[in-house]
Amino acid sequence: MSKVTFHHDGGLAEVVEAEPGTSLMRAAVHNGVRGIIGECGGQAMCATCHVYVREPHLDALPGMSEDEDEMLDCTVAPRDDRRSRLGCQIALGGDLDEIEVDVPAGQV
Repeated sequence: MSKVTFHHDGGLAEVVEAEPGTSLMRAAVHNGVRGIIGECGGQAMCATCHVYVREPHLDALPGMSEDEDEMLDCTVAPRDDRRSRLGCQIALGGDLDEIEVDVPAGQV
């Protein structure tokens, strides 16, 4: 199982486990993680699964597609050019067997 820690404002953290191959967004939605909506179902078309990946995990991320890059320009919370990613585009497992992210205060 892969482990994801979702950090929220105020110090609250939610830890979930998911099967390798599951997207970070699906892991969040299936476990009721506050602040991750996934409105488009994982098609990189809504930016409601925007997260800020914590530094130790950045180098393990897959490359960013043009679609993801465009959608990150539409996020409610400010984009961080290095840390912002869409959770639907991050597959768990392999080098991302464990990952920590910060959840923006708002998605919509």
